[in-house]
Amino acid sequence: QVRLVESGGGLVQADGSLRLSCAASGRTFSSGCMAWFRQAPGKEREFVAAIGWSGGRTNYADSVKGRFTISRDNAKNTVFLQMNNLKPEDTAVYYCAGAETASRWSVGAHEYDYWGQGTQVTVSS
Repeated sequence: QVRLVESGGGLVQADGSLRLSCAASGRTFSSGCMAWFRQAPGKEREFVAAIGWSGGRTNYADSVKGRFTISRDNAKNTVFLQMNNLKPEDTAVYYCAGAETASRWSVGAHEYDYWGQGTQVTVSS
């Protein structure tokens, strides 16, 4: 079993930055993909970014391209999401997800087997 634990959320003003972390433990990944999703109140969970665990190639939702960067540290089994130029519409609970059968093009939540508990990101205007 894989356990994912997110950290780094908080309250920030518009145009500010936050860095989220997702630490994986248990049966760690040697292949597949890690991703970030987010869910705002009353909305469906949506894809934010993904990174291949072995090759490190990335994919981003159009809404965050140029502002967010996903990266990973394989030695520490940790994935990061650097969020810059944050906007009020980025306010949501952010979830880390992983799957050994997913790729960076896997943008559906149903494609991921493991999920963290989520971390709240609130951007004030």
